[in-house]
Amino acid sequence: MSETSAHTDLKEAVHDVMADKFRHWRLTRDRDNIIYAYLDREGERVNSLSRAVLEEFEQLIILAEQEKLKGLVLLSGKTTGFVFGADVKEFEGFSSADTVTQEISRVHEMFTRLENLPCTTVAAIEGYCLGGGLEMSLACDYRIAKDVPSTRLGFPEVQLGIFPGFGGSARSVHTMGGLKAMELMLTARQINARAAKAVNLVDEVIGRHEELLWAARRAIMAGKKSRGPGLVARLSNLLPARKLLAAQMRKQTRSKAKPEHYPAPYRLIETWERYGGSRRKMMREEARVVGELMVSPTAEGLRRVFQLMERLKSEGKGVDFTVRHVHVIGAGTMGGDIAAWCVLRGMDVSLQDREMKYITPALQRAETLFRKKLRDPARVKAALARLRPDVDASLVPRADVVIEAIFENAEAKQELFKSIEPKLKKGAVLATNTSAIPLEKLASVLKNPSRLIGLHFFNPVPKMPLVEVVYGPDTDPGYRQKGAAFCQQISRFPLPVKSSPGFLVNRVLAPYMMTALQLHQEGVPAEALDAAAEAFGMPMGPVELADTVGLDVCLMVTGVLQDDASEQSADKQGDSKEKTFIKSLVDDGKLGKKSGEGIYIWEKDKAKKRDGIAAEHDLAALSDKLIGAYIKECEAALAEGVVADADLLDAGMIFGTGFAPFRGGPLHYLEHRERQPVVTSTFKPAEPEPEPELEPKANPATETGQEKSTRE
Repeated sequence: MSETSAHTDLKEAVHDVMADKFRHWRLTRDRDNIIYAYLDREGERVNSLSRAVLEEFEQLIILAEQEKLKGLVLLSGKTTGFVFGADVKEFEGFSSADTVTQEISRVHEMFTRLENLPCTTVAAIEGYCLGGGLEMSLACDYRIAKDVPSTRLGFPEVQLGIFPGFGGSARSVHTMGGLKAMELMLTARQINARAAKAVNLVDEVIGRHEELLWAARRAIMAGKKSRGPGLVARLSNLLPARKLLAAQMRKQTRSKAKPEHYPAPYRLIETWERYGGSRRKMMREEARVVGELMVSPTAEGLRRVFQLMERLKSEGKGVDFTVRHVHVIGAGTMGGDIAAWCVLRGMDVSLQDREMKYITPALQRAETLFRKKLRDPARVKAALARLRPDVDASLVPRADVVIEAIFENAEAKQELFKSIEPKLKKGAVLATNTSAIPLEKLASVLKNPSRLIGLHFFNPVPKMPLVEVVYGPDTDPGYRQKGAAFCQQISRFPLPVKSSPGFLVNRVLAPYMMTALQLHQEGVPAEALDAAAEAFGMPMGPVELADTVGLDVCLMVTGVLQDDASEQSADKQGDSKEKTFIKSLVDDGKLGKKSGEGIYIWEKDKAKKRDGIAAEHDLAALSDKLIGAYIKECEAALAEGVVADADLLDAGMIFGTGFAPFRGGPLHYLEHRERQPVVTSTFKPAEPEPEPELEPKANPATETGQEKSTRE
């Protein structure tokens, strides 16, 4: 049959096959007896494998088993992607590992029946194909992916404290080979269509102008099947290779995540090492182990992180505010990096400073970032063209958003705002990147103080996902919503924060770091303090954090908080020992990492720490003191209404400071402390840095909390 006549047949296809049985699947059948099953989950913007979707899928399999089909094609009925995975909301409510294992085994049976259908089965993929969606695709005979930017395939499960449980761990290692499959599962990395074809995850890639339906039909008419992995990939599943590779994987994973904090990647490695030679045995063990992991405190905490992320993504949604031009004032590290990031997100940006010599270094840093992120020289050139120096502020009237990012001095910022305000176009957002100064103090010099908001980014801008959207008592809610919408447009999580000294993140970090410095002044080595925090699950210890932020910045934030405390009290407070200690280092030019010396000496961007010091101290007791100060300030901030509720506070501290994600946030940790992993009193030194062949970031924290990032 020709494609022309087939097209006519499809136009005349019987739509809504068994429509009375399906709410989430739409079925059509052509004259060659090929069924095209479109997943279009009712009432949802994206497809996910809920219990209802899977129950209907089972009915689809029964239909395919009963009829002599030529083929079955699985497609998406949505424009937002193929399948984003299992429905995370339905993970809640399980308390028994055995119950989870039973549910998983039922899905195993469904996908095995799909795999065993006598007709040819094809997964036709466009957009996101993640987690359970990819596992369903692996049970098909043939996989076709459309080569468009939105197509991404991967296994994100370790970010939720589990690993692929719908047969994906077992099928992937036998489809791709153990090495490549384990790398994909351990890193939670998402790859494009061409990369997926290169590792045998998909069998065919079509161009953006080709139709998936026709490609799938051709594959079925030709009876195509996946060719399977090559010889080297197959050898990686043999027992000697598994033992050798598993040891290397553990070493590399340990450099990213501790097994007591994030057990899922280690359980995955163990499962593959023991059972990777037998798909049947590995699938059975997968169901058992994922069942245990699903009800663990770590998985509970990481599911909460996912829910908090979704909460932040909802801020600013539906606001009619499209940003095309951003003007940034201040070309230092923060201002220059904010400008470069906005360019990467497709905006035109003008960058202002006193003289061109201050802007040039920012342009050079931006070019380095563009080359790293974009790779294509033509795209790099286009990005550089969208970043324009503007010493005389001539482009301010074009800007939809103007962000001030000069040095932390209230008077200097006020003078700048007075000069900028008359140039702003109607409806433009005026924002400050101040890290601690109350908004109302800065807005007092404006003719329209209601338009000023805070957009407090964190350093390094390209890595840190949170932006505090600060509002004062007089802030126009419309501008606050515009600020949140702008954050969404640049792929950042907006956290609404009431204006107060230090806002949320720096307010909490200040007493946390000051407690560490107090203990340090009492004789506890910096290395022991940092080891105690890291044993709790923090990405970086408080002393190293202070050095990384910059002791001058710490001094400034502490000063703002102390000034506010003095204003609230009749008694003027003198400088603490800790503040005096920091001031003496700053006066000597020892600012921390950026000057090469602070509390630590820094070499090649790493703090020089003495070996063996931490082992002499009770890390559990030190951790209690440090985290106690941190949580106490969180409780005070919530009580004062700095954020609207405990969920937003937990979200801010996870995405803004890297608070141990597996603990679900500081207030969640406080409420569920008895179920949380405990800090051991002994210190285990880190493993030597591994060879970088696999580079698995077995990091279930959505790449936010586990990266050793700096904050301002």
